[in-house]
Amino acid sequence: MGNLNLEYCYIDSPIGKLLLAGQNFHNRKEVLHLIGFSTGKDVRSPQEHWTEAPLGFCQTKQELAEYFAGDRTQFTIKLETDGTPFQNQVWQELVKIPYGKTTTYGQMAKNIGRPKASRAVGAANGANRIPIILPCHRVIGANRSLTGFAGGLPVKEFLLALEQRVAPQLGHQHQLL
Repeated sequence: MGNLNLEYCYIDSPIGKLLLAGQNFHNRKEVLHLIGFSTGKDVRSPQEHWTEAPLGFCQTKQELAEYFAGDRTQFTIKLETDGTPFQNQVWQELVKIPYGKTTTYGQMAKNIGRPKASRAVGAANGANRIPIILPCHRVIGANRSLTGFAGGLPVKEFLLALEQRVAPQLGHQHQLL
């Protein structure tokens, strides 16, 4: 994201204000680069050269509102992840974790063919700039404990509880993959 001239806005959500940043193209086509939390260990702020677009990101706002209402389990927003090849591989694996389910860092490492890379998978999850949509909150420790999350553990707990509450209504069962 470095020196890209992105547009941004803030939205209210049940987990606090969220920063959305990306390319908005005057509401015709949006490409999301970042969702930033207002709490937790990785609070994000707009960079100096970004342009505020308070009326932008209509699709992202709509899909996130539907997610928080329990009406959306998958996102269709176009994303720009801008990571290393390994990070992008891990992030692509994140979107395969079904709504309402969890997996471990070790299982993700096995899934991408790198069974000894669970710490590297954890680091890639920590570098995820599009949480919720790339659902790193669905990754837990090998002992089923909640581990670090950019928005803080209370936010991770909230997101998992939301999905656990909604998934049974959709015919999904919460289980460890």
